[in-house]
Amino acid sequence: MNQSDRRAPDRAPEAAGARPGTGGGPPRDGRTERGRRTREKIADAMLSLLDDGETQFPADRVAERAGVSRRLVFHHFADMGQLQDTAIARRLDQLAARIGPLPAEGPRETRVAALVEQRARILEWITPARLTMMRLENPTERVEFATRQVLDFARRRLAEVFAEELDRLTGDRREDLLNGLDAVTTWGAWYHWRSSGLDQAAARRTMEATVHALLAVTDRASAPDPAGPAAGDGPSSPPAGAPTPLPAR
Repeated sequence: MNQSDRRAPDRAPEAAGARPGTGGGPPRDGRTERGRRTREKIADAMLSLLDDGETQFPADRVAERAGVSRRLVFHHFADMGQLQDTAIARRLDQLAARIGPLPAEGPRETRVAALVEQRARILEWITPARLTMMRLENPTERVEFATRQVLDFARRRLAEVFAEELDRLTGDRREDLLNGLDAVTTWGAWYHWRSSGLDQAAARRTMEATVHALLAVTDRASAPDPAGPAAGDGPSSPPAGAPTPLPAR
């Protein structure tokens, strides 16, 4: 993991230790800040191992990657499970930083293109970590909960971006369309296309074409029924072959 890829401090300078009246200078005791940086370095070391495809994270290996002692790892983390939770939370912070706003109005082509560009970029980036997480023997409840949160957020984003089309349907038909959009824009579909031999550009085009095909269902739902009479038309003619009614006497 690139050590330059660090999030901003969680707290404002004053809350992190600066004292009023010091002119914003360094805190009197820098141990808290040094401890925070060391914790991030150790968490980033675990993420680096995860990105390399490793599924076991012994303390000695993490310490070596972080350039610290094994004792220091357990000084900052009660056990490896706590370190794993911290590392996953850090990866989710990095993921959130890559998710920008998407248009919820405007031409469909624009909205689909923006969504697919963002999804393709993020799904490709998380693939190494996702593959490793699938091989973890005992993922913690926090990791499973965080994963569920990400998936739920992605589904809500779809509902916002394509609200115009989804609102043309009701009940099960609306839910079915949202389920389909969710299925083809999340990691499972992306990994299927990439592992089948498609390069990133081809996989992205496939996702875009599939999203457009699914949304086209709503165009048919909103179009007038060509078999029905137009407004203001008179009575329809009897079907071919039907008996001609007798004139009234």
